[in-house]
Amino acid sequence: MHTRYGRPEQVLDRAFDVLAGLGEVVRSPIIRSDPVGPSRRRYANAAALLECELAPDALLTRLKAIERDFGRRKLAPRWGARVLDLDIVLWSGGNWANRDLAVPHVAFRDRAFVLGPAAAVVPDWRDPVTGLAVRHLHSRLTRPRPLLRDPLWSGR
Repeated sequence: MHTRYGRPEQVLDRAFDVLAGLGEVVRSPIIRSDPVGPSRRRYANAAALLECELAPDALLTRLKAIERDFGRRKLAPRWGARVLDLDIVLWSGGNWANRDLAVPHVAFRDRAFVLGPAAAVVPDWRDPVTGLAVRHLHSRLTRPRPLLRDPLWSGR
């Protein structure tokens, strides 16, 4: 629970308000997800389509400042609980990289908590690496898969 904003969903609501100061924002619904890594709490996740004039590196600088304003500290362990985590997942310019940032985000294709909200906002946006639409990436990741049959099991 954030001391100023409350529950994680309220933190995200306020973060969307702050992002709107950078440009036009289209936001996804907020979902709850289990943590990646050792954290024990559940997270609230969402995606935003932000239309602004900032290049990815300048935008990352602004996002990190917003995280600090919300109370995020560098001292937290990697993968540990955090107040707010803002990432640049995709960019209208395609691929972008420097020593601090790679766009598209390196792990977004393997994270349903990213792809689900993103598919709600930009379902047809194409991953510049695979060429697949966000909705297709989400479907591939979350579709039910048949159980593999054990060749030693007779089925009786």
